[in-house]
Amino acid sequence: MGSYLTASLILVTGGILGVLFVALLRRVMVEDKELPFPESVAAAEIHKTGQSGSGGSVYLFSAMIVGALVKIAGDLRLFATEWMTFFKSGTASFANGKALEGGFLAGGPTISPAYLGVGYIIGPRLSALNFSGSVMAWGLMVPMLLTMLGSSFVHSLPQNAALPVDSPDAWMNAATVVWKEIVRIIAIGGMLVAACFTLYRMRSSLGTGLKRSVKDLKRATQGTSNSVERTEKDLNSSWILIGICVAAVLTFIITYFIFSTSILVAIVASTIMIVLAFFFAAVSGYLVGIIGSSNNPISGLTLTALVVTALILVACGVNSTNGGVAAVLGIAAIVCVAAAVGGEMFQDLKAGHILGGTPWKMQIGDIIGVVIAGFVMFGVLIVLNQGDINMGIQQGYEGGFGSKNLSAPQAGLMATLSQGIVGGQMAWALIIAGMILGVSFILMGITSPMLIFVGMYLPFNTVFAIFVGGLIKGVLDLYVARRKYNEGQRATVENTGVLLASGMIAGEALMGLVVAIFAMFNIFFADLLPFAHPMYSVGLLIVLVIGYFFVRIPLKKADSMKK
Repeated sequence: MGSYLTASLILVTGGILGVLFVALLRRVMVEDKELPFPESVAAAEIHKTGQSGSGGSVYLFSAMIVGALVKIAGDLRLFATEWMTFFKSGTASFANGKALEGGFLAGGPTISPAYLGVGYIIGPRLSALNFSGSVMAWGLMVPMLLTMLGSSFVHSLPQNAALPVDSPDAWMNAATVVWKEIVRIIAIGGMLVAACFTLYRMRSSLGTGLKRSVKDLKRATQGTSNSVERTEKDLNSSWILIGICVAAVLTFIITYFIFSTSILVAIVASTIMIVLAFFFAAVSGYLVGIIGSSNNPISGLTLTALVVTALILVACGVNSTNGGVAAVLGIAAIVCVAAAVGGEMFQDLKAGHILGGTPWKMQIGDIIGVVIAGFVMFGVLIVLNQGDINMGIQQGYEGGFGSKNLSAPQAGLMATLSQGIVGGQMAWALIIAGMILGVSFILMGITSPMLIFVGMYLPFNTVFAIFVGGLIKGVLDLYVARRKYNEGQRATVENTGVLLASGMIAGEALMGLVVAIFAMFNIFFADLLPFAHPMYSVGLLIVLVIGYFFVRIPLKKADSMKK
């Protein structure tokens, strides 16, 4: 029971920190013209369309219906939503008699209207940069490492024990293991450098935001304040600082009394938590501003925070026997929640900024929300854990968190990293290699190296689908340029396209929620229809149809404006 209460306390602490740091940085991030905030724009368009009652609602709700239908059709297995295979490239023999063999894992985009919509909104340039990281991971790193490891590695994997020797599935499993356990660790090292570079590029804006907050705090202490417009008024700076101090105290209590560390470690842990939560909330907001919260690599940011925290605490003398692992995981979890909440808050406040909302009221509402959610999660965790334990008793496996049904792979990776660092066993070569790769990208003049490492870290099918959405937008842009539309027609094309993309995102998200509710009661849509081998080609046809209407409808709407 104590562990569940600890988890709830961590959620509440991280959530409040995220909201408070966003309140400090809102004007810096939300008013940055270089950040498109695709999902915020989508949400604002949905709201404005609903308020205006204009004909645009037809496009929005039609797209929502399409997104929902495609989602439910995929879950009913009317078509395959993903396709992957492995192509062996042959065997090479060297003079010393050693033979090398390997190949390439190939796949198609996930059939997802939401991913297509996100790619459409962020456009061809950013989606291509994101996809380049995935191409580098699966087209260079995985084949090279898999060839070096060889067939003996493939045959030694437990998941390949029941598969035929040298079968495509066996090599595919091996390629996936290489990506998860090597390439993603390299990506984490790159994210560490990219995060620092992102903060460096934002140094002027961050400094401006902090100076403004200090100035506001000084006015509050002196009892004077300038009138601020309703749409620009954030939480009072003095209350923000008090809240941050309360979060630091809560972190000290968790680290010292619950994780049983020393006073020095608890103080250091609280300090690390404040610093990392601030920086990663800012980075999370930057990423949400570029690629949306649906693709925000929170786990990557969390793992980066975990590595930094573990190194500092190990330097303070923690080890695997004095609560060091628990302290590292606890701090990383708080930072994770702060970054996740921060990204979502920036997205909400950007939508509110577009619609003319009042920031401080939204921030108060979010604080109430994260506190309630933190303690509601307490009950959800109990239900999930106990339900899986009961199912395990019935079906003959050990249930609960960590079982086959609640495997929590990202949490497992975090545990492995923290145990490795605190216990003195860590693949530092991979982290350092990623950091060097990140430095090389910066030296090449790449302005957004984080996007490349995000592409390396996220699944290939997901990034591919976002890239396809960006390509569709690129095709539309070509048609717009060729037809030489005027400013009003270009705005019509842009708004209509955003409405369609927003509807696709919202429709799939809502239907995904319905599917998840049924899954809680062990009712799975895939079991309702007897399609054992759904066809991926049907899904590709659906993507082509969606792409056609993404281009055709905005152009038709713009053409109707010609006099």
